[in-house]
Amino acid sequence: MKYLKQFNIILFISFSGEILHTFIPLPIPASVYGLVILLSALCTGILKTEQVRETASFLIEIMPVMFIPAAAGLLDSWPALYPVFIPVALITIITTILVMAVTGQVTQHMLKLKLFRKNKQKKN
Repeated sequence: MKYLKQFNIILFISFSGEILHTFIPLPIPASVYGLVILLSALCTGILKTEQVRETASFLIEIMPVMFIPAAAGLLDSWPALYPVFIPVALITIITTILVMAVTGQVTQHMLKLKLFRKNKQKKN
């Protein structure tokens, strides 16, 4: 029953994102609205991490399965993708490396900041 409750919370937030998408005429996907709502609720304490932890972990674990239909669709679109395969592959590789590097730098910065704050609190 706990999983059903957590899943309903996540679905409600996703549905709220869909509603915002219909009323706000910006070229932002509804899923992004939902993610922003979820992040805001978690940061403000309206929603506690424990209220969605198990279901969120499950959804993250099965995420690779969700990419199978998209990959099959790419295989069906091979004739259209063939002429632009090399540029798309290069762009994908370069941006993946760039995102990994930036994410690593931000993570290291956040860990240093957390350590700095922890040391500062010990001194006080």
